[in-house]
Amino acid sequence: MTDLDNFITGLPKAELHLHIEGSLEPELMFALARRNDVAIPYASVEDVRAAYAFSNLQDFLDIYYAGADVLRTRADFHDLAAAYFDRAAADGVIHAEIMFDPQTHTDRGIPFAEVIEGLLSAMAEAEARHGISSSLILSFLRHLSEEAAFDTLTMAEPWLDRIAAVGLDSSELGHPPEKFARVFAAAAAKGLRLVAHAGEEGPPDYVVQALDLLKADRIDHGNRALEDMALVDRLVRSGMTLTVCPLSNLKLCVIDRIEEHPIDRMLALGLKATVNSDDPAYFGGYVADNYRAIAQARGLDKAALAQLARNSFTGAFLPEEVAQAHVAKVDAWLAAH
Repeated sequence: MTDLDNFITGLPKAELHLHIEGSLEPELMFALARRNDVAIPYASVEDVRAAYAFSNLQDFLDIYYAGADVLRTRADFHDLAAAYFDRAAADGVIHAEIMFDPQTHTDRGIPFAEVIEGLLSAMAEAEARHGISSSLILSFLRHLSEEAAFDTLTMAEPWLDRIAAVGLDSSELGHPPEKFARVFAAAAAKGLRLVAHAGEEGPPDYVVQALDLLKADRIDHGNRALEDMALVDRLVRSGMTLTVCPLSNLKLCVIDRIEEHPIDRMLALGLKATVNSDDPAYFGGYVADNYRAIAQARGLDKAALAQLARNSFTGAFLPEEVAQAHVAKVDAWLAAH
């Protein structure tokens, strides 16, 4: 490994935009299919990887939901999350805020408790084994109804003290943030933080809606905000964190080439950008792979990479003193290298 590779691997970092179902590697998909006697439409691990050629978000989502069908039991969700945390630990992640999609499972008849208890047990194990702190973000599927989102929030009631935030994911186009304004207000009233996917495929106005109508504390993706400089200025002034996912942007054709990624422009404009892996099993890389990809493609130096890592901690839903202690670790790593 090069000096920069080693720097990136050891750089203390948080991951703020990770869909746990999107960390389902083909090998585990096949293992769980066998365990649960679930038929999947692929003959081999190689066939699954060959299917990971997407032209847009919907192409990906079709395969994502098919893969999720192998997840049936508490043990499955534990094993899924445990595998992610092992990879995250190897990538220098010391805090993770992981998104999960309960509707993907409850709509298949899987009890909410099976999903969340499996994830929580893996999170406790990750803290004991790897020293990784973590929290959960309950994501509503935006292609479903507002009523379905309210039902899911009700299901989550017994575990609200273990859930940091609610989010909004799935098909962005045609499902503007305003559709979920009331359920986000209800979640905020229960003390939950608020995040939303906006400005990936959707227009800059979706970012504005996420801010004004959802009252989002953090924007997931946000790339297309760069098309509206007044919006950029607003995001900079407010210190709004953007959870950017470079390899996802490439795989889903948000950009044509990784060399075109705007991450350094975001930093230059003063935006509080972070680097994350989104759905790493499907998009070809975990968080350190995303750091390496942009460092190489955009010529980011160690100082810029350290700033992205600092942003990941100050943008996390952590107590201020904890976030600053992590920032000090970043500063110490940079000083030592």
